[in-house]
Amino acid sequence: MLLFAPFIVCVLALALDHLLGEPRRMHPIVGFGRLVTVVEKRLNIAPENPWRSLPAGMLAVLLLTVPMLILAVWVSVALEGLLLMLAQAVMLWLAISLRGLAEHGQAVAQPLHEGDLDGAREQVSRIVSRQASALDEQGVAAAATESMLENGADAVFASLFWFLIAGIPGVVLHRMVNTLDAMWGYRNPRFLYFGRAAARLDDLMGWVPARLTALTYMLLGDRKLAWWCWRTQAPLWDSPNAGPVMAAGAGALNVRLGGPSPYPSGVKQRPTLGGIQDASSASIEAAITLVRHGVWLWVGVVLAVTALIFLMVHS
Repeated sequence: MLLFAPFIVCVLALALDHLLGEPRRMHPIVGFGRLVTVVEKRLNIAPENPWRSLPAGMLAVLLLTVPMLILAVWVSVALEGLLLMLAQAVMLWLAISLRGLAEHGQAVAQPLHEGDLDGAREQVSRIVSRQASALDEQGVAAAATESMLENGADAVFASLFWFLIAGIPGVVLHRMVNTLDAMWGYRNPRFLYFGRAAARLDDLMGWVPARLTALTYMLLGDRKLAWWCWRTQAPLWDSPNAGPVMAAGAGALNVRLGGPSPYPSGVKQRPTLGGIQDASSASIEAAITLVRHGVWLWVGVVLAVTALIFLMVHS
């Protein structure tokens, strides 16, 4: 039973996610985000001074993560057996948000498919930071497709990875660090120095999961094109983890992503990723399917490895 516990917990968490989705009220990540805002306002008082802002950002990361990490370790030690498995399943459910990812993507794909560009722009503005009003149909589809691929890595596969590696403490630490990076990891005057510690820690924790996600996308899609895109296009991307994920995902779907993108601060020139097909509502749905199939591939691998260890132990 204990040997198969990780597999059982993953299945339970995915079942909870499928049945319940994201909690509509009192989501712990939302509460943590509010605390992050309060701490940042108190500590980030000299954002353009690296000698003050860098240490302040490091202190903020410690203040926000260490107490919760200690609590997560205590829960893992204090509970055992079925209670521990239930606690792990609940924590993993709160972290993965596979159903929420699909709902956000489909909310863009449906109006786009129906020709409602304004409705699609409104929906995509909720999941990306681009200037949605400046996006055409292909731009909206590309933005949503990219979001599905990248958030699949950050929210779904990385959470599964850190649960399998370190249980509840791993899941908690990763989600906190990823949230800090999402809120502070901007290269603007306010967060250039203050958010650097969070950004680097997120890069570190995401390095292995990102490449496993890229491998997953490659195995489940156009393998040859995904590998070529990963090898040649990923190094051109400015993020060490998003590059492999986005390039392999775009290649697996044979869809063209990246390129110039409008932001409130101006147009950002990004490398082109993937194949030759334009992004569309179909590519959004295909990206959602790719993430879903990838999750069940991971669960299948966990079961196969566990069964192999079981047979080796009892042979």
